[in-house]
Amino acid sequence: MIAVVWVQTVLNGLGQVLAFVYKLIPNYGVAIIILTVAIRVLLLPLGVKQIRSMQAQQALQPKIKALQAKYKGKPDGRQKIGEETMKLYREHGVNPASGCLPMLLQLPVLIALFAVLRLPSGIYHIPKDSTLHAAIVRQDTRFVGANLLCSAAQAGQQVDQTKDRHGKPINPAPAISTLNCGKGGAARVPFYVFALAMIGTTYYQQRQMQRATPGAINPQQQTLTRVMPLLFGVWGYLFPAGLVIYWTTTNLIQIGQQHFMLPKALGAGPPVQMAGGGRDGRSSAGPGKTGERRPPAGGPRTGTANRGGRNPAGNQKRPGGPAKPRGLGGTDGGDRKKRRKR
Repeated sequence: MIAVVWVQTVLNGLGQVLAFVYKLIPNYGVAIIILTVAIRVLLLPLGVKQIRSMQAQQALQPKIKALQAKYKGKPDGRQKIGEETMKLYREHGVNPASGCLPMLLQLPVLIALFAVLRLPSGIYHIPKDSTLHAAIVRQDTRFVGANLLCSAAQAGQQVDQTKDRHGKPINPAPAISTLNCGKGGAARVPFYVFALAMIGTTYYQQRQMQRATPGAINPQQQTLTRVMPLLFGVWGYLFPAGLVIYWTTTNLIQIGQQHFMLPKALGAGPPVQMAGGGRDGRSSAGPGKTGERRPPAGGPRTGTANRGGRNPAGNQKRPGGPAKPRGLGGTDGGDRKKRRKR
């Protein structure tokens, strides 16, 4: 009983906040977007904690790879790697599951907002004397050509709200007897675009996290990355378009936050020591140098060339005659005498 009262209090409070925003800006779609931004501001500390956890996991990757190399090929290697990795996380105060925490904590908000935005029951959480309540009754809730009270499954139809899914009359009668979701195939296009945007942004946001920490993603997070877009695809088709707008906006805010924070935190790593002795591919020889050995002045030195231009036999060629053996006088002997004097 207490839990039911608490849930109803939360739903009524959420409806009052949405009605207040709509009073300031009388556009149903824009009001949902502003409410989304306000919720994201409240969840900002969790988002920062998520990114810090990703940084910590990335910093531990060299040690984790060392553990994998240490236990590779051993019978109980996989178990040992898991145990040592968790021990390493505990020593450094890293929670590998915190990367999924912001998304999981948004699910209760998503469910609560679903209860407020859906018809016919959701309208009871909106204050009756508010302009938003009157706009919902008039169905003045269009945004980018779509009635945000409808779902993609209801698009292009006139949906009867006086009966439940079993065909029984709803008592008391709802404030809206027929939900106007457009007519024809063209009316479905905005709803399908919203659903695809919801799927695409959910997938991209998860992939963005994986690219930032490629080695720190555990199998549970990989599975979540594959399953969540599909799950949200189903929700994007069945849930009211206003709820799809909320989740897509949430994803876009998260993508922007990660875009500006992750490269600064994870993209700037320590410079790599290259084989040439420099950093980042530059040689220690100085700016503009490549680190290659420069040939000595006077041309390249080969294995057969000797000092003074002698041939491998030690004889010096003389123009116009055969080579004179060493030690029998001539210019070679004179050169040696001059070098002694010097």
